Amino acid sequence: MEGKQSKGLSRRQLLIGGGVGAGLIVGYALWPRQYAPNLAAAEGEYVFGPWIKIAEDGQIVVAIPQAEMGQGVFTVLAQIVAGELGADWRTVAVQPAMPNPLFANTLLAREWAASFVGSGIDVTKIDIGGLIGQYAERHGFVITAGSSSVRQFEQAAREAGAAARVLLCQAAADRWDTQWENTDTENGFVTFGKKRLAFAELVAAAAELTPPDPVPLRASPDNGISGKDVMRLDVAAKVDGSSSFAGDIRLPDMLYASVRAGPFGDTTLKSYNKKALKGMKGVLSAITTQRWIAVLGSNWWAANQALDILAPLFETKGRLAESSFINEHLESRFSKGKGWRLHNVGSYEGTLAKENGTRLIDADYTVSAAVHAPLETRSATAHYSNGRLRLWIGSQAPKAAIAAAAKAIGIAENNVVLFPMMSGGSFGRNLDAEIAAQAAILTKQAGRPVQVIWSRPEDFMRDHYRSPAIAKMAATLDVSNQVQGLSVRIAVPSSGRELAQRLEGAPPLDAIKTASETFDASAIEGALPLYAIPNLAVEHFPAKLPIPSGRWRGNADSYTAFFVECFIDELAAKAAVEPLSYRMQMLVGQTRLARCLTGVAALAGWDGGADGSGKGIACHHMRGSYIAVIASARTDENGVRVTRISATVDCGRIINPDIARQQIEGGIVFGLAQALGASTEFEAGLPTARRLRDIDLPILSDVPEVEIEFIRSDEEPGGIGELGVAAVAPAIANALFSASGVRLRELPLLSRGL
Repeated sequence: MEGKQSKGLSRRQLLIGGGVGAGLIVGYALWPRQYAPNLAAAEGEYVFGPWIKIAEDGQIVVAIPQAEMGQGVFTVLAQIVAGELGADWRTVAVQPAMPNPLFANTLLAREWAASFVGSGIDVTKIDIGGLIGQYAERHGFVITAGSSSVRQFEQAAREAGAAARVLLCQAAADRWDTQWENTDTENGFVTFGKKRLAFAELVAAAAELTPPDPVPLRASPDNGISGKDVMRLDVAAKVDGSSSFAGDIRLPDMLYASVRAGPFGDTTLKSYNKKALKGMKGVLSAITTQRWIAVLGSNWWAANQALDILAPLFETKGRLAESSFINEHLESRFSKGKGWRLHNVGSYEGTLAKENGTRLIDADYTVSAAVHAPLETRSATAHYSNGRLRLWIGSQAPKAAIAAAAKAIGIAENNVVLFPMMSGGSFGRNLDAEIAAQAAILTKQAGRPVQVIWSRPEDFMRDHYRSPAIAKMAATLDVSNQVQGLSVRIAVPSSGRELAQRLEGAPPLDAIKTASETFDASAIEGALPLYAIPNLAVEHFPAKLPIPSGRWRGNADSYTAFFVECFIDELAAKAAVEPLSYRMQMLVGQTRLARCLTGVAALAGWDGGADGSGKGIACHHMRGSYIAVIASARTDENGVRVTRISATVDCGRIINPDIARQQIEGGIVFGLAQALGASTEFEAGLPTARRLRDIDLPILSDVPEVEIEFIRSDEEPGGIGELGVAAVAPAIANALFSASGVRLRELPLLSRGL
């Protein structure tokens, strides 16, 4: 039989409304529109809104609107739906949701709002966040980033599960001649006293009914599934190899492509050895554009090897990236650039007056550019035929990938069908849409399906790096060694504005030009501490560097936490106060962070960070979550040796405790990688790191004992995917100071030796 849709959910179009203010003139693009679910039903399946399909055999399929990159979002969002529905977890499966405005990430759009507007607009005067949220709905801002998946979609997922539950209860109540409110669902059955009917028996009748509006939710978001440890839905397929990534797609008559471009900048392809292609086994042809060259072959290895033999020559106009210039330019921003004071409390300058009896403590900190280095390099598979493009890609921004592919070959966006694939990691890397455009060009010119995979060197050279940055920290201490004033001044590119421009289709070079000389709150996110400091100033000094920058796991918090928490440790040392006590006395009204600090002290057996102990402490808050970390570390002939990392976390109500632990553990190891490596220098416009071995990632023997304790909380869920990263590097740096008395102020640590 044909798959049917529920009249009450699937066919009911959803009105996206809301008003605008601030005297803005509203054009057609901002008027309310209607969107229908685009979840397709196979034979014997019934669609219940944009989230759920239920089959006649009882199988439940949950559509997940966020990209699965190993973070467990397929499982967590499915748990929320299944828990509210009352499903049997053994019958639940997932599939990626096709891009749809119904799944717009309005929360993330609001958090990124300041990056999407010009620096001339005062975001404090009008509701920019609200306007951006409306824009996101109307323009399909479907983005996976910023630890936002649960924070954005928990309510919608609960409502989807509840609506399907009510329809099933209505169908059962009709058979039992009772009110549906008297029934309930549990483990895949509708129940009424001792009576039970399986979902499979009711699904056809339920699909013809209409749910009440609003749909009643369960009394608690924690239930038999949500809030519990359940088996991850993606693990089995990854273990047996049945899960598909973009590089696993196999199409009839498909070719494989490897691509090479020159240094970042105004770069053009000048020449290559055309004659070298003749007679090369497994190689069919070379396709060139103004900025890159690709080789098509019967296998990827042959295509990639051919690029070396072709020896393409590129020419770049303008300045090439050099580490010496990057460092000099960042330093110059404090004296020659314009600073934007984005946070101001009291008067920091007022504390500098001599009559105040304060003493000034200052220090400079530096972080190098960091590469993403996910296990899977960028890859995409595309097939162009009859004016339509099919694109298989793991993307955190599918709408941007569709737009880039369509623009590259001159077709309308509605002629591009994107199939969302899982990614082997990402950490923000898959926000980039460049490979989608390359795949579209290659398949159209070749007249056959093409799979494009970037080599590791190409992936590093085309990366949108975590920005290098310099911070000038200064504080005034009064006669009792209390902090009277704190100044945080950070020179760093406006990465958030760059990303916003790229998401809207701007080439990376143009994005840098547009973002330069404009402030960016996201570039210094996390620099405003929760400590009760009476006079506080946080400033951004935008930099224009000849390298593209973008989101990275932990984002700006990955370096701002290093700046702030290391400097707080310096102040504690100057005041001769134990570091934990020093922090606690400044956490006025910050109960959640204070509990994390005292909790981790008990967990790790905190000894006060005494001289020679090798223990360091740091804490941070981001995305509605809190963490405190204690690291035990020393240096030896092999560099930094971290022996133990303890963390206490308050991330609000937890959907899946096991996945939460995995994410914090993964973030801690990522933070360890940041502390020891994961960075690159630049020479002649190219990163010096070309292989994984070049970035000093910790190997298994380098990973210390990691222990994590969660604080039970009924607060709304906070972000966990990035939380573990930020506090690790400062905790390690503070531990090394305790061990050796030497203060390290650069990331990676020991980058210039002790």
